[in-house]
Amino acid sequence: MNNSSTLQNSLMLAPLIGATDSLMKALGVWLIFIVVSSVFGMCMGALRDRLIPATHLLASVVLAATLTSCAEFGAQAWSLQWHQHLGVYAGLIALQCVVMDRSGFFQRTWRDRLRLCGLFGALLMVMGLLRELIGSSTLGSHLPWLAGATHPDWQGWVLTADGGLRLAILVPGGFILLGLLLAAWQAWAHPTPSH
Repeated sequence: MNNSSTLQNSLMLAPLIGATDSLMKALGVWLIFIVVSSVFGMCMGALRDRLIPATHLLASVVLAATLTSCAEFGAQAWSLQWHQHLGVYAGLIALQCVVMDRSGFFQRTWRDRLRLCGLFGALLMVMGLLRELIGSSTLGSHLPWLAGATHPDWQGWVLTADGGLRLAILVPGGFILLGLLLAAWQAWAHPTPSH
């Protein structure tokens, strides 16, 4: 594992832990990530040959910041509540795009890029679903945000009346759940031989 992939993976950790306390926030970050990174990759692919190497970094920073700002304005126009709950995590996508561009992510085949973005999205969805189920004992509590509607009486599908384990929707609970998921993946992918 080289330094650029370590930085790229550690930057993905912030939205993975911070924006997955509900399924709708996780879906929102993933949607913005897919849109911004796809458009960024196409634009940088078209610009890369026309720029001198000294200006690649500056062009990628400006382009990523512009695209992320436009996506945030779109999210804000679509649903203000959704945008407010995404917080700073949508803005980190610009930094992630610059790091992915510097590490050569956008020069890979489209299948590799699609696989990695799909894995990140699947992990976001699993974390968001599990943290919402465990932490709030609800499912889809912020579902009207995606429709751009505001229904203050919609509570989602409540599974238990007394709520859930509140630690799961806090940041330490996100780290604990991610650690448990990684341990389960390691146990499943590399089973120990029985004696």
